[in-house]
Formats: sequence, C-alpha cells, structure tokens
Amino acid sequence: MFASKPIRRPLAVLVVLTLLSGLWIAAPVASQEGDSESGEFTLVILHNNDGESKLLEDPDSGYPGAARFAAAMKQLQSQADGAVITLTSGDNFLASQELGVSLARGDAPLYDSVALSGLYDAMALGNHDFDLGPEVTARFIEGFTPPVPFLSANLDFSGEPVLSGLEEKGLLAASVVIETGGERIGVIGAVTPWLANISSPRNVEVSAVLPAVAAETAKLTADGVDKIILVSHLQDVAEEVALVAELSGVDVVIAGGGDDLLANEGDTCMPDEEPAGPYPLRVADASGSEVPVITAPGGYRCIGELTVVFDSDGAITSAQGRSVGVGLDVAADPTVQTAVIEPLTAAVSAIDAHVIGTSEVDLDGRRSMVRTTDTNVGSLLADALRIRASHLAAGFGVSPPAAAVSNGGGIRNDSVIPAGNFTTGMTWDIAPFNNYVVVGDVSRETFRLLLEQAVSRVPGAGGQFAQVSGFTFEYDPSAAAQEVDRSADCAITGSPGERVRNVTLSDGTVIVRDGSVVPGDPVTLATVDFLAKGGDCYPLAEVEITRLPVTYQQALADYVAQDLGGKITTAAYPTDGGGRITALAPTRSYKVRSGDTLRSIAHSLLGSELRWPEIFALNEGKTQADGRSLTNPDLIHIDWILEVPGN
Repeated sequence: MFASKPIRRPLAVLVVLTLLSGLWIAAPVASQEGDSESGEFTLVILHNNDGESKLLEDPDSGYPGAARFAAAMKQLQSQADGAVITLTSGDNFLASQELGVSLARGDAPLYDSVALSGLYDAMALGNHDFDLGPEVTARFIEGFTPPVPFLSANLDFSGEPVLSGLEEKGLLAASVVIETGGERIGVIGAVTPWLANISSPRNVEVSAVLPAVAAETAKLTADGVDKIILVSHLQDVAEEVALVAELSGVDVVIAGGGDDLLANEGDTCMPDEEPAGPYPLRVADASGSEVPVITAPGGYRCIGELTVVFDSDGAITSAQGRSVGVGLDVAADPTVQTAVIEPLTAAVSAIDAHVIGTSEVDLDGRRSMVRTTDTNVGSLLADALRIRASHLAAGFGVSPPAAAVSNGGGIRNDSVIPAGNFTTGMTWDIAPFNNYVVVGDVSRETFRLLLEQAVSRVPGAGGQFAQVSGFTFEYDPSAAAQEVDRSADCAITGSPGERVRNVTLSDGTVIVRDGSVVPGDPVTLATVDFLAKGGDCYPLAEVEITRLPVTYQQALADYVAQDLGGKITTAAYPTDGGGRITALAPTRSYKVRSGDTLRSIAHSLLGSELRWPEIFALNEGKTQADGRSLTNPDLIHIDWILEVPGN
C-alpha cells in the first residue's frame, strides 16, 4: 500500500523562474471524471518507450509493427476505467534503413511521426532522438498531427535555433500540464546526462537530472498541481530507481532506455522472458512516500497500463497495473497501415532485395557480443573503415590509415546474419547511423587511452567496446579500468586505465608493450565522426581529423561489393572474430619438472607449442628461489616456478 503524503508546498530554494514554463494542453482521449464524492481520483497511465523506428512487423524477432501497436493503444485508451493519460519516455526513432527511407521523402513528415500521431498527450526525448542532429529532431517533432509537446527539464535548446523555435511554439518544454478527467496532471521530462557522449545534440546543453527535475516539480507544485509524473530516459531503470530516492513530490516515474521488462504473473508482455521486477516497482522517495516506477521493453512490443488512485490531497492510495503484449494477432490500424506500413514496406523491400555479395559464414552482430568481444561483423565493419579510407586518403591529402576502430554501439543489427546472400539492406541493419568516416593522426598515448576506454566496461557490455582493424591488442579485464565522468566532458576522474597490455599493428610495429607505450610516430587512425567528436568518451575531440565523403554504411557496402569482390570468406572472417582482441586471463603458476621445455609447457597448458614466447615474456629476468633467472628460452631448471597465461 502506498503511504499518504502531506499536501506539497513549494521548495522555495529550488524555484527557478527562468526554467521553461509549463504548457497547458487538453488530453486527446475522452476521459471519465474523478470520484468527486469521495475526493478520490482514478488515473489510468498508458505508456511505452524505445519505439526506435521498429515500424514494420518482424515476426521472427517478435516485433508487431507500429500499425498493430497503434491499434492496441487506441483500444486500451477506449477501455480504460478512469481518466486516461498516454505517455512515452523517449527513443522514439532510430537510424535504420526504415528511417533512411523517411529521410529521403523530402519535406514530408517522417513515417515515425505519422505512425505515432494522435496517440500521446506528451512525449519525452531520448538519446537516439538526437542521433542525426537537431534538424532531424525538429523534423520528427514537426511531423505530428495534431502537435504534441516533447519534454526534457535538463536540456537547454537556446544554442540550436531550429529547436529553440519549437520551444517558443510550446512543442519543446521542461514540463506540461495536461487536463484529464477534470484534474490537472503535471508531466516532467528528463534525459540522460550522458547525452552529448552517446548522441549528437550539437549545441543543446545538458544539465544534471536531479536539480532540474526537483526545480520543475517545485514550480508545478507552486502552481497548484498535486499530481506529477516524470517521463525520463536515463538508459536503465536502475538509474530512475536511484533518482527517486533523492526526489520528493513526483508521484509516478516512467523509465526509458533500458529495454527492461517489468511484469506480474499472467501479464502478456513477453511472457516467456524473465522479468527484471514486478510491475510496478515500488520505490521510497526522499520523503518516505512510495513511488511506482514503470517501464516496458521497446520496439512497440508492449504497453504498460498503470491505474493510480489519488486521495483529495494528491497522495497515491493505490497503484496497480500490468504489462500488455502487442501480439501479431492484433488487427492493424487502417490509417497507419495505409499511410506508413504499405509505402515503407515497398521501399524497404527494394533495398533488401539488392544483393551485393555472399557470405560463407554466419555473421555475428548480436549486441551482447559486439559490446564485449571481437566478432566477424565487427571485424568486417572495421576493415571497411580502414580500406575505404585508404582508397580516398590521397585525394584528401591524408595518409592511408594503419588502423581503424568502430564502436560496438554503432553496430545495430543485434542478430546473427546467416550465411548466404548479403544485401544492401543488411549493411543498413548493421550500420544505420549518419556516421561519416574520418581519418586523423593519433599519438600513441592517446591511442592507448582510447583502447582503455573501449574495454573499461568489461565484463559489462558497453557501446564503447572497440571493433578493430589493422592491429591486435591484449587487455587484462581484472586490472583497473579507466574512470571518466561522462557528465563533465569525459574527464578522467580516477584511474586512466591499466588494462591494455599489448598493442601491435599488422606490420609488426609495437605501440604498447607490457602496459607501457613504446615511443614512436603517431598512428593514422580511421574511425567515425561520432567517436572523433568525443562520443562514447573516446579521447579524440582534440585530434585534427579529415572527414571523408562516405558514411560507414556506404563504406561497408562498397567494401563487400568491391574490395572483397562480393565474397565474405570464413578464412578472413571466422566465427570467433579472428583473435584481433584478446582478454587475458589471470596467470597461473607452474613448477618445472624434469624434461620440461617452454615449448612442451606451452603445448600442455596453452594448447600450442608456438605460444612459448608468452611464457618467456612473463618470466624473463625474474629471480627464482635458487637465485638464477630466466634469460635463455632454451634453459630452464627443475623446481623453478613459472607464470603461465591463464588463457
């Protein structure tokens, strides 16, 4: 049961008059009045998040498509027992071939805007809503009929005229007041403070979430609003849970960005999946009141339905709900089907049908893999960046790159592409963003720091994990990881990282040996402009770069069709990624016995006698108990204790 709370009073120290003013709009869905006799008010909150341009159905992956989603949402709105408010918590579109088709429609609204028009009372902004820059963000917002406000309290749009203009029109705001069922509901938006590091908001300024939301809550409360919902996109529901503990005055939080499943027994949203928690989560805020925290998996697969009962003071007395699956058996909304699905299907089918090569091997682009280890999809894309940049280098007055790095977060197909025909559509699935290939000379120390950042999240899956070309590297996941403050221009706040042990270019040039940078010339690096601008906290923002006139998707398509002659071979791109990146396991000790050699030990413990140099490198010059040390790889002594790689 939810604890009652006192009537809110303004937190005077947090009232900031210069914040974006609230916006009055009317809810688009007819709603019932509250229980006026008892003073109670029942509100049904319908919500989703992370649609990410999954407009077309994909039965194999469980995506029902936007037309079925729209039909399901409208049905829930019409059946709701109480006043209704419909919200989404961000990542409303995503770079993909579907979005590419939309962008090619000239001045016409994006298909995502058309598909979602008329469904929501307010929408939060997520990080992906800025991936293609403020102009595309604005185009998405302007494409809604009727207009709908987009919310974020911790963004300052004044540096981007195209967005500040929408702010003046009331289409961008920190909060909005929605009237439904005779009551005023305040809705506040917030986005991850990491926005500038993981997306492309350009001159949009991002501030800390907690003070921005607290100030907006105080302002709404001062205006007499006693029912407040936060729609936030903090990338993981755990972030919203932590935020609630420091907030007071917010009644309900709708999280986004984490693709988390919250469900109860009998709920129809992805019933075969293990939920991360019940729907809703119940979290104590800073005043001790319980706040329901809700979210849903993305891709239009699920709709959350939370029924909240408020007393006459605006305190929640009951909050119950369910996570509703949008099945493939739901009849498609005819308007969305005609205006979006049919023309989009025809355009995408033409792209998908264009075969540019064949693959002998299954190509692994699963999110869990490309963000933790090298994969053949990652190697293929990194090779495409390096080779295509090499072809263009002379014409732009730069040296051909010796190395290339692509971040795992830029690989978006999240699937294993089976051996067989390789199409243009697959290149869009793998590399959908508007990322251009760039080349620049990077100092060896910066190159090491870049790789430290790449492996800093391991064993967790981080979008900054590197897929590489033109070099190999070894790292120790048990060593200290690089520590950066993403909210402060990625400044190193702790360890610069001690994980990267060895880095060697394909021509044999050693860049890092035993954790230390080997002095020498800079490394000419090919990557994408997102990373070159400091995205994913790569330390490249100060590097002078040359942007080449090719996106990473086009580089991939050209590389397969032209440089590989349309043939992706198992030899070049094995299923294990090819060993470009090696995570070193902790070493183990071995006591030398009669007849042992470094080759025999390597064969026995490491599976190949050719790995004897690794044992030699670990033990060279170390004094043994008898006072002697290993200086000659052909001379070891009985009872010596040698360190052997754990892998």
